[in-house]
Amino acid sequence: MFRKIQEKDKAFYINTACEFYNSDAVDHKIPLNYIENTFNELMRSEDYAEGYIFEKDGENAGYALLAKSFSQEAGGLVVWLEEIYILPQFRSLGLGGEFINFLKDNTNCARLRLELCASNTKAYKAYQKHGFEVLDYKQMIFDKKLD
Repeated sequence: MFRKIQEKDKAFYINTACEFYNSDAVDHKIPLNYIENTFNELMRSEDYAEGYIFEKDGENAGYALLAKSFSQEAGGLVVWLEEIYILPQFRSLGLGGEFINFLKDNTNCARLRLELCASNTKAYKAYQKHGFEVLDYKQMIFDKKLD
């Protein structure tokens, strides 16, 4: 089951996001205040981001973080799968795939988009299985340091 994140999920979200950012799925850690700021934005509105909690047999099993943008190339709203993190004891149960199908069926967007580390071959195969295609882009960023 997937449900929108709520204020009562704050500790679970922050702890689980910290686990995610200390895992092999990411290239680098981020400061705790970034995670806290994201939670605050999720509670403020769904303008830019949405959060979901994954549940299995009544227990919190993971979370997903979505970000929204508009793309002329895609012809409309793009929903980015910023993060999907499933606790180790709930992995290989199909929760990630179920969530992708949930998004395909319940999100009014022109494109679902994600990025992943090249070393994460298991996720790569899973996303391909769900119809995701590789974009032959190099991405570039400029991080403005915020207080």
